[in-house]
Amino acid sequence: MSGNILEVRDLRVHFLQENGEALRAVDGMSYTVKRGECAAIIGESGSGKTVSALSLLRLIPFPPGMIVDGEVLFDGSDLMKLSDKEIRDIRGKRISMIFQEASAALNPVIPVGKQIEEALLLHTDMKRREARERATELLGMVGIPNPGQRAAEYPHQFSGGMQQRVMIAMAMSCKPDILIADEPTTALDVTIQAQVLEQLDQLRRNTGMALIIITHNLGLVAHYALSVNIMYGGKIVEWGPTKDVFKNPGHPYTIGLINAVPRLDKPRTGELYTIEGEPPDMISIPENSCAFADRCEYRTEECSAREPGATLVGDGHYCVCAHAGALTGAGVKGGG
Repeated sequence: MSGNILEVRDLRVHFLQENGEALRAVDGMSYTVKRGECAAIIGESGSGKTVSALSLLRLIPFPPGMIVDGEVLFDGSDLMKLSDKEIRDIRGKRISMIFQEASAALNPVIPVGKQIEEALLLHTDMKRREARERATELLGMVGIPNPGQRAAEYPHQFSGGMQQRVMIAMAMSCKPDILIADEPTTALDVTIQAQVLEQLDQLRRNTGMALIIITHNLGLVAHYALSVNIMYGGKIVEWGPTKDVFKNPGHPYTIGLINAVPRLDKPRTGELYTIEGEPPDMISIPENSCAFADRCEYRTEECSAREPGATLVGDGHYCVCAHAGALTGAGVKGGG
């Protein structure tokens, strides 16, 4: 593994409201992904995770959404500057995405095998028969029994876990360089969650692709991801090697997320820890202050007076907080 295959620099995505105000869904997001690594993006619902992922492939619907600024360097080329045809050639072929809801992403009136075939016919030189055989092979690879028979069945004939496996097969069909998994275990039971993530990580190891997991499940991230990006208010507020970020979190938001994870190896002390308040209104976040300040138990006047810069708090571990150095590793109640 050497070098970065993806560099996102100051990405900004706005959604224009009816009253003319701009909802800043992604507000200056920057992060990198190395070749062959598993990287994670963590944050509450509404923090901008899915919008940022869709932006990489320029899938933001216009109107009302628009990518207003930033660079997305994929293998050295800025995806934001490619023509429509050039970006279509990359989608599904070199960068694939597993969407949040497999039941909504799969076409209900087309057999699952045919849906995989269409991706192969679009992005490869395969003939119809070759594509059909490859689709069946892919369904078998992701653990679907009797793949030849099931390829002719429709999405509603599959359970939620099996639908997710079909999505993985489709995303892997063209051997992408990057696979984006957006909440890949949503609505799945715990056993199936582990199977799906293990399968994705095995595919990453076997093919050398980079895997980006977008989730709010810290346990999955701790087990699979080599690096983690903590997202809040449309920005990355802490990033670095997963082990270091979880062991020595520097941002109050990261500390809160870790404290909120139930622990079976610690004595029961009463109510579960919660982060007070609500996620910020993306329309009215002040531009010159910390977006987390209103919810932060460590806030001072300085937090509302200026937007903090990134502070190096460990080996490759950065935190965007005015008090990062003082807080790193502190305040964790049995987490990490």
